Amino acid sequence: MPLPDHPLLTGPRRRRTLFAVTSVLALSALLVTLVPVLTARGTAPSRTADGLLTVATWNMCGVRRWNCAETGGAAAKRRAVRRLADDGADVVLLQEACAADAESVRDALGGTWRLAFRPYTSREASGRARAVECDGRGRGAAGLALLSAHPLSAVRSVPSRQRVTGLGRGILCATVGVVDVRVCNAHLSLPGSDLAHPGWEYRDDQLRALDGTVRGRRTVFGGDFNLRPPGAGNASGWVWPDSAYRVFRECDQDSAADRSGRPTHESGHKLDYLFTGLPRKGCAVRDTGVSDHRALLLRVATG
Repeated sequence: MPLPDHPLLTGPRRRRTLFAVTSVLALSALLVTLVPVLTARGTAPSRTADGLLTVATWNMCGVRRWNCAETGGAAAKRRAVRRLADDGADVVLLQEACAADAESVRDALGGTWRLAFRPYTSREASGRARAVECDGRGRGAAGLALLSAHPLSAVRSVPSRQRVTGLGRGILCATVGVVDVRVCNAHLSLPGSDLAHPGWEYRDDQLRALDGTVRGRRTVFGGDFNLRPPGAGNASGWVWPDSAYRVFRECDQDSAADRSGRPTHESGHKLDYLFTGLPRKGCAVRDTGVSDHRALLLRVATG
């Protein structure tokens, strides 16, 4: 069910509840935080009059020191996000985003666009946690961003098991009230990356937490799962919850038995996902040219 290249509408590498703060860019000390919804001024025509909602996910590769120095500059990445919105995306889930870049995109989109942001954290062996900062002055924290053309409510960080030491990613959810759809942005841990326990697997617990927060709801959820689809060729396939591909269908899933999907990473693997229980009306994979991940876009019927 391919989406047309342009426009998208015609007429997702590598503990615990967070507290609200008033500005993502002002964070410099201990960061186990949830950034509030940021709202752009002005008004814009409704983008849901046709009963459709398009959600995009993209790992921006915005932190240069994470093997992203050769993937393009911040300005080019911001333009790529704006193009996803210009092509019809009502909600954009971003991973490895810099707070300042996300705010800049929100401001450029204008109208009723909202932004929620959850910083990544780095935990030391002592248990001390701090925000992960992007490279370059004034770019703020690195983390998960959720951009929406519609008002957001019930913005929450979902508690999920994270590494004992090292980088903590996470799950960020919000409700798009105008269509009563819960959207969730997840970035799962890379296997073997816990410096204290390199043999521990976290993705199964993280997917279980994600499944628990969306089960029984009108939802679109996904992101960078750092995980290939389940199947005979994937030794890590056991981490997937039973609901994946059954209760919830994936953007690129052709049939009930299909567990494939087009590659979304430069390695040739599918690592990025969008799942829903709503009727799917289209799926597209876009190479932005400025990341090691491709963007994935899912159109659903909300009526």
